[in-house]
Amino acid sequence: MPKSIGGNPLLVPKEADAVFEGGGVRGIAFVGAIETMEAQGCVWQRIAGNSAGSIVAALLASGYNGSEIKTLMKSLDYRQLLGRTWLNEVPFRNKALPLLFKSGIYVNEPLERTIEMWLQQKGIRTFGDLPLGKLTIVASNISNGKMVVFPDDLPDYGLCPAELSIAAAVRMSTTLPFFFQPYRWKTAIDRRPYFILDGGLLSNYPIWLFDVPSAPRWPTFGFRLSEKRTYDPVRRVRGPVSLFGAMFKTMLQAHDQRHVDKHSESRTIFIPTDKVATTKFDLTEYDQAWLMESGQRAAQSFLESWNFETYKREFRAQESAVNFVPVTQEEEQYLYH
Repeated sequence: MPKSIGGNPLLVPKEADAVFEGGGVRGIAFVGAIETMEAQGCVWQRIAGNSAGSIVAALLASGYNGSEIKTLMKSLDYRQLLGRTWLNEVPFRNKALPLLFKSGIYVNEPLERTIEMWLQQKGIRTFGDLPLGKLTIVASNISNGKMVVFPDDLPDYGLCPAELSIAAAVRMSTTLPFFFQPYRWKTAIDRRPYFILDGGLLSNYPIWLFDVPSAPRWPTFGFRLSEKRTYDPVRRVRGPVSLFGAMFKTMLQAHDQRHVDKHSESRTIFIPTDKVATTKFDLTEYDQAWLMESGQRAAQSFLESWNFETYKREFRAQESAVNFVPVTQEEEQYLYH
């Protein structure tokens, strides 16, 4: 018998893929949603994340469950994740100087070390330690202007999955522009390093990653840090400063807005985060508890009305009829959903 919420049986398959968007420290809210989904029997198959979502994705893919991740998050002093250099100690210029000379206020290395330590506790270090297709992380290569999808794009840089640590990929994906100093990625194909920044520059919510033109065996659930799908008001451009602001926001949002249509909205769990800022690294215990509870409430509300069969009839039936291609059992094991 399927488990239930409020006495209603949940018509949700046991298996599911998950995609987590970025959102800085607000990503703690994902933990509450994960716990609720797992309590209802969800077993994660393929997991993707961008920015803060890459942290949760990496931990889930490496064998942690929601309860274990909550314990990790509660043990963390988020202020210690703001890596500092001597430039940060200069009086009255502790932010301006590193921003001017290093293109970012803080170093993101403490997060990489923390993730590496956590993954080692599960015997995981590189993408090669995971099953094929288990984990996907998105970052932005500003040197060549391309999105980097780890580990899929590693051959383009002369690397294989066993040659890149997951912690390094998480660091790249979470390097907020100007807040953290760009990650300089050295590869075998170019003596000059690539400058890598937060994946949100090119796709903050890559819900499309696991989609194929066929009926899925199980659903892909998306997790977003907002109350609902929203559209910004028309931006007024009155000069070069407002023009730059409008261009920057368009660059960040346009790609994902295309994919958060009615179809994607139907499989997305929207988690309210109130006024908690992306870079509020001095989170109080109340902030953390509230965010996790918000994730729990959002997932519970989503599950009360979601039905996989209804979803397939409404959004994937035509794709199934038009694009059906027989595959072998071995091929099907590695198909994205």
